[in-house]
Amino acid sequence: MREIDTAVIVETIEKLCMQACYQLGDDVKQLLKQAREREESPFGSWILQQILDNIDVSREQQLPLCQDTGMAVVFIELGQDVHITGGSLTEAVNEGVRRGYQKGYLRNSVLTPLERKNTGDNTPAVLHLELTDGDRMKITVAPKGFGSENMSRLIMLRPSDGIEGVKKFVLDTVLQAGANPCPPVILGIGIGGTMEKAAYLAKKALLREAGRPNPDPQLAELEQELLQKINAAGIGPQGLGGGTTALAVHIDTFPTHLAGLPVAVNVQCHVARHAQAVL
Repeated sequence: MREIDTAVIVETIEKLCMQACYQLGDDVKQLLKQAREREESPFGSWILQQILDNIDVSREQQLPLCQDTGMAVVFIELGQDVHITGGSLTEAVNEGVRRGYQKGYLRNSVLTPLERKNTGDNTPAVLHLELTDGDRMKITVAPKGFGSENMSRLIMLRPSDGIEGVKKFVLDTVLQAGANPCPPVILGIGIGGTMEKAAYLAKKALLREAGRPNPDPQLAELEQELLQKINAAGIGPQGLGGGTTALAVHIDTFPTHLAGLPVAVNVQCHVARHAQAVL
């Protein structure tokens, strides 16, 4: 049995909040470079270069990649042989987010849904906890901005809609979003399970290394087909035209009920922020 104190969790999440908001992953940066090289629209190529320059400035000067520093979404894979000491895990997560956003001068964007009263410290975080084998704790902090989150959609398709219905829904979602999610985007798509499971799958799919295909050949083929169709739509970088509307499409699936076909699309802007640590 491994013991992990909540003080370590607080400190780790504090650092991850700042790291995620200042340093975009090399996987996303590489996709942006590739997109810039093949973009046929001169203006679109220029926009992609501006995005790349912004990434470099953010990393060098330790400044937020975007003014919307998001709502903190925290994924924890907790080994069943881990014993947490020193207090509540949920309170430790929120304290880490609180400190990270204050220390990093990150915008406080979280408020009560109806009264619209700001909580003042970007808490509470959205916490997804998964019990796994082993004696380690893997923490992923994924700040999610709402320019893209607001463009996300979920539908309960009929089984008879099949794979063509899935494709249509995904493409319709991108077309309706247009310039709003600050393309080029990355799409996380969850298919199956129940309503909330599909949404979780879509969100978690965004954590995959950007552009890495699903290990299932059929799903990898579907990802590539959707990516090509999305980029053929002509929305382009920042919605101003071109052949780079999406950088990647990530699909995850889960068995579902014989009477249903849940599909969720979680839209992520090019600032695909997440940072990880293993305790």
